[in-house]
Amino acid sequence: MSIEELRKLSNPAFRYVVEVGGTPQAAFTECTLPVIEWEIEEVKEGGLNTFTHQLPGRRKGAKMTLKNGVGSSDLYDWCVKTMGETFERKQVTVTLLDSMKKKVMSWDLAAAYPIKWTGPQLKSSDNNVAIQSLELACGEVTVSTG
Repeated sequence: MSIEELRKLSNPAFRYVVEVGGTPQAAFTECTLPVIEWEIEEVKEGGLNTFTHQLPGRRKGAKMTLKNGVGSSDLYDWCVKTMGETFERKQVTVTLLDSMKKKVMSWDLAAAYPIKWTGPQLKSSDNNVAIQSLELACGEVTVSTG
């Protein structure tokens, strides 16, 4: 594969949309998508000292982090309710777009809810941007292309 063909397949990481409950909710400067990881059960077989069987176990819990968001009051209300112990799970979708704003890939997070909300660090001696973050726990993660 040539470099030009590889460039056509690559997409900038800054073109994405975050939807909560099917509605675009906010613009974030950073989105860390969930790590999909499986637990491994190691089984040692008697008489075989140079090898350990690694069997798949359960999928580990997945989390997504959104940073520096400017969003709707619905997203803010959802976070405030959750921090007040009223848990409402929602479908969250992150869609990566190409330069023509067509879907390249999407990550659907089932039954997501806020688990951590970090406010910005304010310092009178800094001239940095105030960044807040929102962490979501989620159920099943489905990845689709095109």
